Amino acid sequence: MMKKTAAGADLSPNLAKETLKPSAFLNPVPVVMCSAQHAGVSDIITVAWCGTINSDPPMISVSIRKSRYSYDLIKNSGKVCVNLVSEALLKACDLCGVRSGRDIDKFAATGLTPVSSPIHGIPMIGEAPVNLECSVDRVIELGSHDMFLLNVDGVYVSGAIIDAGGKADLKKAGLVAYCHGEYYALGEILGFFGYSVAGADALARRTRR
Repeated sequence: MMKKTAAGADLSPNLAKETLKPSAFLNPVPVVMCSAQHAGVSDIITVAWCGTINSDPPMISVSIRKSRYSYDLIKNSGKVCVNLVSEALLKACDLCGVRSGRDIDKFAATGLTPVSSPIHGIPMIGEAPVNLECSVDRVIELGSHDMFLLNVDGVYVSGAIIDAGGKADLKKAGLVAYCHGEYYALGEILGFFGYSVAGADALARRTRR
């Protein structure tokens, strides 16, 4: 069955769209575990509303509801560690998203190892393949969530994902993405930045496995 656009033009079934109510429907997104500490109290919160916002200086953002236990820890300390999630960490990641630090010690409950970060002395998750040690640049109140704009002050990578050339190979990290309420393992590589205009030699080199 053909549908029409607002201007009356016909659309084939595979181009036709259904209208949904406005929502934060951006998918997939990263899922991260944010670890924080203030006044001797530490916690881990799972966050999917996160992203890169600037390259120089390096900055990322995480959005958190005021009601979350970690919110005040991050805001009052001005520091947070954003830990990337591997498949091996997924069950702990999910638990940290559905249980509150008001009720349990999440490091103890998950068996994860808190490692003091080199710059700010906040707990990083030792088992995470990548840890981003951050300081809060500012907090923007948006509505349901507040967005923390974060300066990335240090990046720490597991030796298990460092290649022979000394570079981080994130393909080895087994990272996880979040899509509409479900977790997904990253699949096969479909291309690389610039592959649409790359020459044959670059294509052969970059796609060699």
